[in-house]
Amino acid sequence: MDTVFIFSVMFLFGLLLSHATAGLVDDKRALLDFINNTPHSRSLNWNVNLPVCSSWIGVTCSPDNSRVIALRLPGVGFQGRIPPNTLSRLTALQILSLRSNALSGPFTPDFSNLTNLSFLYLQFNHFSGPLPSDFSAWKNLTILNLSYNAFNGSIPSSISNLTQLTALNLGNNSFSGEIPALNLPSLQQLDLANNSLTGRVPTSLQRFPNSAFLGNNISFTNPPLLPVGPPPSQPSPSSAKLSQSALLGIIVGGCVLGFLIFAFILIACCSQRKGENSFAGKAQKGERSPEKAVPGSHDGNNRLVFFEGCNYAFDLEDLLRASAEVLGKGTFGTAYKAILEDATTVVVKRLKEVTVGKRDFEQQMDLVGSIKHENVVELRAYYYSKEEKLMVYDYYSQGSVSAMLHGKRGEGRTPLDWETRLRIVIGAARGIARIHTENGGKLVHGNIKSSNIFLNSQNYGCVSDLGLTTLMSPVAPPISRAAGYRAPEVIDTRKATQPSDVYSFGVLLLELLTGKSPVHATGGDEIVHLVRWVHSVVREEWTAEVFDVELMRYPNIEEEMVEMLQIAMACVVRMPEQRLKMADVVKMVEDIRRIDTGNRPSEEINSEASTPPPPQAVVGMESSSLPQ
Repeated sequence: MDTVFIFSVMFLFGLLLSHATAGLVDDKRALLDFINNTPHSRSLNWNVNLPVCSSWIGVTCSPDNSRVIALRLPGVGFQGRIPPNTLSRLTALQILSLRSNALSGPFTPDFSNLTNLSFLYLQFNHFSGPLPSDFSAWKNLTILNLSYNAFNGSIPSSISNLTQLTALNLGNNSFSGEIPALNLPSLQQLDLANNSLTGRVPTSLQRFPNSAFLGNNISFTNPPLLPVGPPPSQPSPSSAKLSQSALLGIIVGGCVLGFLIFAFILIACCSQRKGENSFAGKAQKGERSPEKAVPGSHDGNNRLVFFEGCNYAFDLEDLLRASAEVLGKGTFGTAYKAILEDATTVVVKRLKEVTVGKRDFEQQMDLVGSIKHENVVELRAYYYSKEEKLMVYDYYSQGSVSAMLHGKRGEGRTPLDWETRLRIVIGAARGIARIHTENGGKLVHGNIKSSNIFLNSQNYGCVSDLGLTTLMSPVAPPISRAAGYRAPEVIDTRKATQPSDVYSFGVLLLELLTGKSPVHATGGDEIVHLVRWVHSVVREEWTAEVFDVELMRYPNIEEEMVEMLQIAMACVVRMPEQRLKMADVVKMVEDIRRIDTGNRPSEEINSEASTPPPPQAVVGMESSSLPQ
């Protein structure tokens, strides 16, 4: 009996398992049918050999991985109609987001099969035609957003069947006729603005503000408070004088009203401060907000442009809602750490003083975004509008080399050891050398400094913020840490070159060797330029005084530090033509110690590197070769 029972349980379990497996297999086929028959500009990693639930971009499965329950693909670049009998087969789907694409055609008829749908986001597409007359299939629908399309015809009264609906957005379409008397007791947000609607606002919807109906030929006149005809009753003379109790009631009521107004103002202020923590809110302070860069129009020219291989599934709308933290303000703009609603964390660079037009900007972004190298921080996406220019990068949780080197000096600090500094130098050199090979060997980084260097997964230096100098108006460099990286000729001409990149890299080496900022103040408030200071110390043959005291604890590295110092000095000579080439620098820093085993050999970077000068000849250069 026990054996029979066990076999029965196992049989039932097997049936359930096979049923669950079959459901996921069917969902996978439906997704592949959709993606293979819908043109799109962004590549997705929907590989038939990868697990759907844990690997496919934009796909979320049920807790038991038996069905697909959410599909979020905003801003993927979908075009044309949704193929029939594809997404409609995802019968367990609860969330569908295809917003910010270029999908067209009518509202997909077979979406009526998606009876479990709770959230439907189709805004910012090119859908057209009337909506279905019957909405009874979507009883669970909580949020319906069809805004910024070309839907027309009348608004179906059957939307009243969506008793769970909390948000309805049909704004910025071409709906006509009168607004039906929608009875939606759970509805909290309504937007019917910018259509061709006529008539009056139904009584059932008069609780919503006038802004929900703007841009239509609609009357906002509310019904009179008193019946038309009989005059309002006049107070009797005996009631003209207020009693003491009535007067007391008025005073108490006034106090309560004052308290409520104060509470409302307090809540509004807190909400505003919360909004300021978003990316758009941060950018609003003192400058125009990126959200206002697209006032009511998200056409194809005002979208985030993602590069091939990017696995992010968000769009501009998500980015503007993200909570934000200012990471720093640099030469070319402000960098933000943005955390999106799905916990994706990215860095957004908000550029300032861009002087080139859209075409030149996009060409430069395409050039920068095409660089795929382990020592170059990859540009994931960009955004261009007349008011705003944004760049999106991966977020590096360890922070920049500048933060590692100069942050939290003193007691309790974890010093940056020599091994890590070597890896930073080797990786950064490789990254810059690779950059110099792009665009026919003419690409310039233009902004090399420790705050633009990060550590990759192997703890090698990784270069960010490249190729922006051609987009910006040349400005006089202020006396700041960034100014200490600029080669003498850049200070004069305001034009960065590959030799000036070499100079900046040499300053970075000196910064890692000394632990000092490129421009720093002494105890007497005297401004000291690192290159001049190092040269003066070396000239007096006090070379040991140059090195960071935090490096003194590591044994047997003096010779390596001296070699690195020699390379740095060869990079910061005054005459550009006398400086090393980056390909030569890579070989020299790699030869200091062969700690590298996993990265590519430097020979792949530039096979035509010239022969570098012998390191032992570097430190003894004449002082006239250095900036004075």
